[in-house]
Amino acid sequence: QYNVQVEDMGGEVLCVELSAKKKINLDRLQDAILLQSEMLNLRANPDRAAQGAVIEAKMERGRGSVATVLIQKGTLSIGDTFVVGSEWGKVRALLDDKGHNIVRAEPGQPVEVLGLSGTPESGDSFNVVDSETRAREIVEYRLRKKKEKEAAVITGTSFEQLLAQSRDNKKELPIIIKADVHGSVEAIAGSLSKMVEDNTEVAVRVLHTGVGAITESDVTLARA
Repeated sequence: QYNVQVEDMGGEVLCVELSAKKKINLDRLQDAILLQSEMLNLRANPDRAAQGAVIEAKMERGRGSVATVLIQKGTLSIGDTFVVGSEWGKVRALLDDKGHNIVRAEPGQPVEVLGLSGTPESGDSFNVVDSETRAREIVEYRLRKKKEKEAAVITGTSFEQLLAQSRDNKKELPIIIKADVHGSVEAIAGSLSKMVEDNTEVAVRVLHTGVGAITESDVTLARA
């Protein structure tokens, strides 16, 4: 369907049949990744400011916002100031994939980072900066842009949208989504949009999404 040709079928894409739940072929997957990285000659410089990507983010009671970050370049250490999406923070603690506390994370290592000011989104880029002042400047700019974008979604209706609405006479259902982790938010939003794709009467418009408990501002927005 997606034109992906695996090696067993004469293609070039590595394929390992596995189950994390039943712990089947996890060692084969690891070997395949190591082999592929060796063949592609993948290298990263550990002696620079850390850079990575958020795999998942969640809000935990007692620990606050926690992000699982995959380090792609550089080394991340406790005390580093960083910017991730429209949030910033100072590394308070680092935990490896087995839940053990570590003092630094190197390229290729997934770690849980504690010390965020808020919950970032999955896929956000993670970058270490030289000072808190610089981090605040970047975050303020990104927050301003994010709010402008959200305001445009809530209030703005383009001429094309008006025409489409007048043609199909669909009723619009505005929705606010809050979930435990960002991945759940994306999954719920995606499944809702798929559910109403073929519906001729109702269209779904996601006004706001977030991670964590429902706040007073969420209720105010829902009431409005």
